Amino acid sequence: MARVIVARGTAITQFDMKKSPPSDAELLKHILGPTGNLRAPTLRIGRTLLVGFNHEAYTKALT
Repeated sequence: MARVIVARGTAITQFDMKKSPPSDAELLKHILGPTGNLRAPTLRIGRTLLVGFNHEAYTKALT
């Protein structure tokens, strides 16, 4: 993935995996839910991974 976008409610966090990738621990902290599973919904669009739901983030990624 070149970019990971994580949505939690109205908060959106973006990671550029090529220019400044986060540590594994930081990335896992954002993409895993309280049960330790990957947060839902999760969508792969080309080289972008969307985790969680935020209408604005999905609209930008899909257009």
